[in-house]
Amino acid sequence: MTWIKICGITNLEDALTALEAGANALGFVFYEKSPRYVDREIVRRVVSQLPRTTEKVGVFVDRDAGRAVEIARHCGLTALQIQLQAPSAAFPAATIPLVAVASGRTKMYLALPAAWLLSEGPVRVNLASLLAPAPQRPSDTILLDSITPELAGGTGKTFDWEKVSPLVERMKHTLKIVVAGGLTSSNVAEAIRILKPWGVDVSSGVEAAPGRKDPAKVRAFIRAVRQADKN
Repeated sequence: MTWIKICGITNLEDALTALEAGANALGFVFYEKSPRYVDREIVRRVVSQLPRTTEKVGVFVDRDAGRAVEIARHCGLTALQIQLQAPSAAFPAATIPLVAVASGRTKMYLALPAAWLLSEGPVRVNLASLLAPAPQRPSDTILLDSITPELAGGTGKTFDWEKVSPLVERMKHTLKIVVAGGLTSSNVAEAIRILKPWGVDVSSGVEAAPGRKDPAKVRAFIRAVRQADKN
């Protein structure tokens, strides 16, 4: 079955709604410029009331990666997601492996702009090093998103699934691929059909307002994914 993450959780009610609907993981955004940013103390209280089996993911941008492990431990998170934001910038070559080592058993997800898959030059070289065989690779799960220099996720926009499909197919030989960016209950089945990802990640597509989920949209999204799994 496709792994489902409901991201941008800011309160216990939305967390419980997502879990009741069948989500596998919840995402908490610690990027202060995001409209879905949530304080660590709120996250700690929410996490303390969730089942131990729930995957609880802290979302950080690359320049915040250094504080990710400390926040994860404070809040009781089980995974870290590092958003690699600026397409023109080099990968944070030292920071992310450091987080991977320091986090120990904590899972690592790396989120990167889908546009990078079609880039040339330095970005392409850095992408190749990121996807190098383990144990050098900091994570075996890559999240493809419509990340921009202005917005580190939560853009509400899809990327060209057909265009990146050939490279994604190659990546799946050694990596788990999660698709994000503009997903809704109306289009997630198409994304799954084209890319056949290991997982999907949704935030704005199931909201009533930024940082507040719409229970009906959450349930409809998860139903759509499970129906796609049967096709």
